[in-house]
Amino acid sequence: MESFYRTHAYLLDHLNSPVRRDLMDQIDWNHRMIAIKGTRGVGKTTFLLQYAKEKFGKDRSCLYINMNNFYFSNHTLVEFVSVFNDHGGKTLLIDQIFKHDNWAAELRECYERFPRVKFVFAVSSVMRLTSEKEDEYLYDIVKMYNLRGFSFREFLNMRANLHLPSYTLKDILANHEQIARSILSKVNPSNYLQEYFHHGFYPFFLEKRNFTENLLKTMNMMIEVDILIIKQIELKYLSKIKKLLYLLSVDGPKAPNVSRLAEEIETSRATVMNYIKYLQDARMVNLVYKGSETFPKKPARILMHNTNLMYAIYPLKFDDRDVMETFFVNNMWKDHTVSSGNSHISFMVDDTLKFKLCMDKTGKQRDQDVIYIMKNLEIGHDNLVPLWLLGFLY
Repeated sequence: MESFYRTHAYLLDHLNSPVRRDLMDQIDWNHRMIAIKGTRGVGKTTFLLQYAKEKFGKDRSCLYINMNNFYFSNHTLVEFVSVFNDHGGKTLLIDQIFKHDNWAAELRECYERFPRVKFVFAVSSVMRLTSEKEDEYLYDIVKMYNLRGFSFREFLNMRANLHLPSYTLKDILANHEQIARSILSKVNPSNYLQEYFHHGFYPFFLEKRNFTENLLKTMNMMIEVDILIIKQIELKYLSKIKKLLYLLSVDGPKAPNVSRLAEEIETSRATVMNYIKYLQDARMVNLVYKGSETFPKKPARILMHNTNLMYAIYPLKFDDRDVMETFFVNNMWKDHTVSSGNSHISFMVDDTLKFKLCMDKTGKQRDQDVIYIMKNLEIGHDNLVPLWLLGFLY
């Protein structure tokens, strides 16, 4: 047990995280079983350690553990928690929990046997825990929260040393001109937008390593671990999933030609659709459907999950409109639903709001029931809104 405490203390002493995530204040920490869900690379481990450092400091009632530790190859989680409980432990932070056999059942047993212990654990975005069908052990006791990559606002705050707040979509649409002016009085966000597109979503741009190489390594881990291991797919299909992701990226944000993709990766149409769903669960792509349609229907459009992925996979293929649409959809998906538009509009949001994305022109006349999002714009007016401001939705 002391070795775990020493590791915990070392990690807190060497924790370097210049951005405090807003999710820290949105979680109800009174729950005894909390899951922090997010894609690989967005900072789940750092978030757990930040919580420990901020709320507990050197208090030994809180402990961070990583289930990669070889101790757990010969001991159950229940055995560990029993000792932790006997040592006065009250809050256990668990990383890489999916690496442990029968982890969900053991967490349930720990929850029932040790009522004074609170459990906070990190899980991959591909995991589903909140219904009995998805997880028979935890669905009725776990409270799940999503940790996303950095928003443009968080990135801008860090780069410009500011503390600009987030805004709801309703606030932005009603008051975007005033909000933009207040932000522009402190910084010009347009000067940082391209930088964010390239490397602002994942926290490891803060590390002194080549960002693209680091992201490519993380993407491979998303497929090899978060998809293959968790979804229990045989290793021989790894190359097919990787090739599919590459083809989807090269094709750009449009409806997939499933028959062609099936031929290219030498598998069935049904398998292609399943692989696409796995890539969505791993937060590598976003699927946009027509109206209320959902999987297993063919999506109307497939976009990369965020712009950083676009630059890493195939940086010379896409144009500015592809980047703009990917940024728009990724920001909207946090709290809203997005469906495909038609020849007159780009996207529908929450089935009621019509959005048309423009580079620098909207035409001579603008429809009053359409919200025009323009990339090369600092301050909008009426129903013309600058793209960068949507990066302040969280």
